[in-house]
Amino acid sequence: MTMEKQPNQKASLLAAMNRNALTLATFAFVSVGLIAITHHLTKNKIAKEIELSLLKQLAIVAEPTSYNNDVYKDCLMVTDINQPEATTGQKVYRLRQNNSNVGLMITATAPNGYSGRIDFALAVSANGSILGVNVLKHQETPGLGDKIERNKSDWIKQFNNLPKGQFTNVDWQVKKDGGKFDALTGATVTPRAIVSAVKRSYDFVLKNQLELFEKPSDCDANLVE
Repeated sequence: MTMEKQPNQKASLLAAMNRNALTLATFAFVSVGLIAITHHLTKNKIAKEIELSLLKQLAIVAEPTSYNNDVYKDCLMVTDINQPEATTGQKVYRLRQNNSNVGLMITATAPNGYSGRIDFALAVSANGSILGVNVLKHQETPGLGDKIERNKSDWIKQFNNLPKGQFTNVDWQVKKDGGKFDALTGATVTPRAIVSAVKRSYDFVLKNQLELFEKPSDCDANLVE
């Protein structure tokens, strides 16, 4: 009697294993499908939120009524050899009014902030003046270095409407180093890093301005319609 039950027990065990494997496979298939469906349903919303975020950043450093093109799609991916820390490339957004060039906004990075990299956006007009700078992301010390944020101090506004050629290379430093830019009380490393990075990005834009305006857009392939 015992010998006769063993094959039946093995068959039952094998059948149970097969059922479990099928259940797991079905669960995995359904999970992947749900993820794909969720991505499909939310990708447009995510893209729109990114676009709105960009427009908010632009509105801070450039007058919204000065351009009427679809800035989000009029974009270039560039590599500034003076910004080796920007390993993923930088984006340049073109501002145009009825197809006339108004300005450029470039995203860039100051790699040597007090607590690490500082991401910012620099807007430059078609005549070469700086429209403004806005910090996008940082990890600087609260109460000290974080005063580079517009809602915490006016420090970043030193770059507003800065005419082309007004400052020499020596001027592009904090006053403590013999330049023209104020530092922050108790925090010199942070403003020093930003001033230096803004200068490098500004030089890049001025040197390549014509090409940056005329080169065909190559960012839209990464955007969601």
